Amino acid sequence: MLARRAYIPDELLPSEATDSWPWPLTVPCVAQLAEEGMTFERPITFLVGENGSGKSTLVEAFAEAWGLDARGGRAGRKYVNDRPKTPLGELLRWETTSAGVRHKSGARTKRRGYFLRAETAFGFMEAVSGMRGYWEEDTSEMSHGEGFLTVLSTMFREPGFYLMDEPEAALSFKSCLRLVSLLHDLGESGAQVICATHSPILAATPGADIIEVGDDGFRRTKWADLELVDHWRRYMNNPTAYLRYITEE
Repeated sequence: MLARRAYIPDELLPSEATDSWPWPLTVPCVAQLAEEGMTFERPITFLVGENGSGKSTLVEAFAEAWGLDARGGRAGRKYVNDRPKTPLGELLRWETTSAGVRHKSGARTKRRGYFLRAETAFGFMEAVSGMRGYWEEDTSEMSHGEGFLTVLSTMFREPGFYLMDEPEAALSFKSCLRLVSLLHDLGESGAQVICATHSPILAATPGADIIEVGDDGFRRTKWADLELVDHWRRYMNNPTAYLRYITEE
């Protein structure tokens, strides 16, 4: 483990009442993090929730607070971004383990980590393919899924700090299972991974911690108790029970 807790120092929080806080502090999961922080107890952590729940906002800020570019990329790359950090990225801080301190204070070029953000991954892959420190393959000649797997197998293979935002976006069922294997191996190696996902396949990674993000903030839960899993189970058993509400007048 490299990081134990993400938090916002009290002195950086607005002094006004909660209902007057600016975005994104008004998002329930961010408001809860501002009040109590978010702890990390296992090498692999999944953030699961509906669109708009704030899980991507959290992961982007986690990346920036660790020194990674919110647009994606590897650790050790000099942070060159003409945009300011996200509002939450400016506020967030990490409570690290001794291993995390060594990781963050070591030589920049030797740090191991990566932020894979599905929203920007394709353009980023084309920009850096063949560059030193990345992968040798030409991802422009691959399908999106093959390109994702190339990035994952190349950049997520040593102990380090890794973040992902919806990596399943380009992956098939079998490719998601390959990613589960990779994530499990990373956790066993001493790496730490935080992943925002809609995939019940990824969230089932053995030994992973699951934090469900929603309208009431966030809470730890088990895979079988996830609303996501319940909906998929019901849908696969009887699609008509859902489809009749959107196809019938």
